[in-house]
Amino acid sequence: MDLHGKELYCLNSENMNRLCIDQLSLTYQNGVKALRNISLDISNGMFGLLGPNGAGKSSLMKTMVGLQKPDTGQIVFNDVDVIEHPLFLRKQLGFLPQDFGVYPKISAYNLLQHLAILKGISSAAERNAQIDYLLNKVNLLHAQHKEVYTFSGGMKQRFGVAQALLGNPQLIIVDEPTAGLDPEERNRFNILLSDISEQVIVILSTHIVEDVQHLCQQVAVIKDGIIQAADSPAQMISKLRGKVWIKEVHKSALPSYQNNYQLLGQQVIAGAMHITVFAEEPPEGFLSITPTLEHAYFHALYHA
Repeated sequence: MDLHGKELYCLNSENMNRLCIDQLSLTYQNGVKALRNISLDISNGMFGLLGPNGAGKSSLMKTMVGLQKPDTGQIVFNDVDVIEHPLFLRKQLGFLPQDFGVYPKISAYNLLQHLAILKGISSAAERNAQIDYLLNKVNLLHAQHKEVYTFSGGMKQRFGVAQALLGNPQLIIVDEPTAGLDPEERNRFNILLSDISEQVIVILSTHIVEDVQHLCQQVAVIKDGIIQAADSPAQMISKLRGKVWIKEVHKSALPSYQNNYQLLGQQVIAGAMHITVFAEEPPEGFLSITPTLEHAYFHALYHA
């Protein structure tokens, strides 16, 4: 039941957070249909939201957290209709935007103190305990007195996780978190996200397919405001098994292959152009290849 006694279509189980989105649609004033009948069921763990720029990822996240109201549909978080009661979700929300701006000349510790007060943590003892714990969790305790604007990209992202975790949120949304990170920092950051997601919902909005394949138990592909596919990465990949083929081609022949085959990708290997296609039967001259989530992603975007 929601706060008004209305029957809801999904309920969370004990010790398990649950976010249910049912038939969500949103049209902007300029007539753009940003979201079209989106339905998702998300529980504890990492959930990947994949899609190109303009696909509707940001519109969905803004609607989820109550920054804009949908035309139709329902969003239920832990048995409460959060469209009707947006503050219920905001009090349990942590958010790490793609570009996490910081005040200059303020140390990590003092900036977390400021943000904790804004989040309503009024007890100084509670703030200090949370900040010490979080700085240690994200491996920044040694840098707590350094000014955040001097941090490396990876350190800033880990600081962003610390601020997102203030107040013990049960739903955390991260937007393109590994953009611009070197491989070592990216790996460290992904391990941190995976650790956090054991007890809460973490929604990872990104276009980096590799991050989703390694981290997420569930994934949805969105395009033009429509969910094109939603499943576990393993299931999405298994549906393409025996249906993905590769061939070396001359660049001049590429337009012909694009017109006659369902292309899933093209890449240069050892100086030669190779194309990957989807087909139920082996096309002439192609070799079978083990499918990846990237193949499943492009198949969902362009051929589903």
